[in-house]
Amino acid sequence: MGMTLAEKIIAQKTGRSQVEPGEIVIAKVDCAMMDDILGPRVQIADELKRLNKSIWNPSKVVVISDHYFPAATVKQAEIVAFTRKWTQEYNIENYFEGIGPCHQILAEKGFCLPNSLLVGTDSHTCTAGAFGCFGTGIGSTEMLGVLITGEIWLRVPETIKINWEGNLSNGVMAKDVILKTIGDLGHAGATYKVIEFCGSAVRSMPIDERMCLTNMAVEAGAKTGLIEADKTVYEYLQATGRANFDEPLRSDPDAIYCREINYNASELVPQIACPHEVDNVKSVEEVSGLSLDQAYLGSCTGGRLNDLAVAANILKNRKVAFNCRLLVSPASHDIWLKAAQTGILQTLAEAGAVILAPTCGACLGVHSGVIASGERCISSTNRNFTGRMGSREAEVYLASPATVAASALEGRIADPRQYM
Repeated sequence: MGMTLAEKIIAQKTGRSQVEPGEIVIAKVDCAMMDDILGPRVQIADELKRLNKSIWNPSKVVVISDHYFPAATVKQAEIVAFTRKWTQEYNIENYFEGIGPCHQILAEKGFCLPNSLLVGTDSHTCTAGAFGCFGTGIGSTEMLGVLITGEIWLRVPETIKINWEGNLSNGVMAKDVILKTIGDLGHAGATYKVIEFCGSAVRSMPIDERMCLTNMAVEAGAKTGLIEADKTVYEYLQATGRANFDEPLRSDPDAIYCREINYNASELVPQIACPHEVDNVKSVEEVSGLSLDQAYLGSCTGGRLNDLAVAANILKNRKVAFNCRLLVSPASHDIWLKAAQTGILQTLAEAGAVILAPTCGACLGVHSGVIASGERCISSTNRNFTGRMGSREAEVYLASPATVAASALEGRIADPRQYM
């Protein structure tokens, strides 16, 4: 019987030739990532000492301070300081601080490898699936077990196959693809399942766009999102210094999927996720004209170089509306530099954007641009739950970087296609 990509990766990590959905297995972990907000300080540090245990392989552990950097309060600063000291105590060389959200850094530093199993204390660890890597979020208790043993138990998930065939129209991006998909599946429609993204529209996407798709798979409840690794992935990895990796695994032609959904990419229009659920999705035409107080471009979902370039193309020689502030946070230090060197940041700044450090802050409402009671924000991030970006009395609308830029121009939700 044929296997899906997810089943093949899990089988490989268990040393077996075949696994089936529903089985409970023990799998070897290739990379374990912790961030500052849910990392060593949450139970892990104390329990390791209490158990008098060491880390199974420090070279396979990555720790990234991103949510609380730059620190906005003394408590945040103390958390980052604790995280930094803990990595030194346990000889973890893969520690990164203040250079961007963890999922982008994992990719840039070459930790998201095809056929590998990556676990992290952040739900959007599924971003790694853009590289054919089974990336999934876990809790701190599970991470403690991984740090000690190098293994994790998994229930082999079923896979939903999502086919996007054809070409996306100008002004339509991966964010629109994933919002449409989540809107159709529902916020729990893929619970503990894998979403495998397929089709010509997906294969034609650059890595920046593919990472947006897999990043948000968890918003439909998925264990992970996966895209088969191809030449585009290998060229990206080679640029990170990874010269050698295994031949990528692929789903078998006779693999069994629990569900298959087919889309025509050319029919898709810009999408908006309305408050306060990611699956509350409408077309841009249905909500256009709603006034805005803030537009946010950034995060591990919508702050990569392609995202910033698209926004700059829309904003060039134009000005952000007087009633709306535009905040821009590149997804990493490297992206910040490239966007500066190519003039993208200058274009955005000249349009009236405020350029921020690469950080998670505004995305989850802990610093760098929280929104006030009664305010409305359009954001290229991945969640719009009540209180997500600041006040519980505020509203967050999710959209593509193109839609965010067009909306910032008009000071209201706007269709980006007229500016492309």
